[in-house]
Amino acid sequence: MQKISPFLWFDDQAEEAANFYVSIFKNSWIQSVSRYAEGGPGEPGTAMSVSFTLDGLEFQALNGGPEFSFTEATSFFVTAAGQEEIDHFWEKLTSYGGQPGQCGWLKDQYGLSWQIVPPVLGELLADPDPDRSSRVMQAMLGMGKIDIAALHAAHDGG
Repeated sequence: MQKISPFLWFDDQAEEAANFYVSIFKNSWIQSVSRYAEGGPGEPGTAMSVSFTLDGLEFQALNGGPEFSFTEATSFFVTAAGQEEIDHFWEKLTSYGGQPGQCGWLKDQYGLSWQIVPPVLGELLADPDPDRSSRVMQAMLGMGKIDIAALHAAHDGG
């Protein structure tokens, strides 16, 4: 068990969201679901909390009611090995009403923010040639979903 885990507060979609996330990422599963009992604050039998793992990282989710919602101040940074992975995560996480953002950011259907980023972006931005790195930055700023070929073209001056 890891010492620190992300804890996500949902209105009443914790179990649905956990199942959605588990379907997207490899090495992922639902660990446990605690359900409300008679006399509790939630409808008996519905999920109160869900423990799940996404690609080896443990998460906790709670159906805590509408008091709190997600903001862009917190996001999950997903390292995507190549364009195929970027496309996969982007398509899945923006499905069912998710919203694309800028520079590799998106919001899923639950309002949770994600960044889908390939390692090559950091490598190209760190180029010691300021003209090359600037062209990469300008290209990225014009993107929603990251396009690796377009980043390379900008880096190379095309």
